[in-house]
Amino acid sequence: MARFHQRVLGCALLRAESYEEVEADRRATVQAGAVVVLAAAAAGIGGVANHGAPGILWHAGAQVVGWWIWAYLTWFLGTRLLPGVHTSADPGELLRTTGFACAPGVLRALGLFSPLAGALFIVCGLWMLVAMVVAVRQALDYPGTGRALAVCALGFPIYAAIQVTSLLLLGPWPV
Repeated sequence: MARFHQRVLGCALLRAESYEEVEADRRATVQAGAVVVLAAAAAGIGGVANHGAPGILWHAGAQVVGWWIWAYLTWFLGTRLLPGVHTSADPGELLRTTGFACAPGVLRALGLFSPLAGALFIVCGLWMLVAMVVAVRQALDYPGTGRALAVCALGFPIYAAIQVTSLLLLGPWPV
């Protein structure tokens, strides 16, 4: 079994074998949740100038809720609406793989030190979305990326709505 930091790095680098490993390890669900919380805290730290210190906790909570909903939605879409010939997955497998797909989000903490924080958030967000497609492809045993991309495209608007709602509810905090 790989160490936590090796799993995080492997998933951030979009290595299919890293996603296969976390998919198979039922004990990695807590680790996946930790990756989500770390990435969310990084977003809060990187955006502290906009939302203050309370934004860190708010981002963490919203990200965990969004992750959980998106993972279950992805499981439903991938196993019921768009299953492949070899698709066999349980919700835990999607929780683990999609949680580790948040690994690139840890870099958002660098926004605290960068005048280009907005661009950094966009790049990390796109990287996380690509990681999500890889995670879904591996968890749902799709032979190609097209079906995984379709599942993510169908579920992403729900996840995005949760995140936008979270930011709207957070509002501007005094720094």
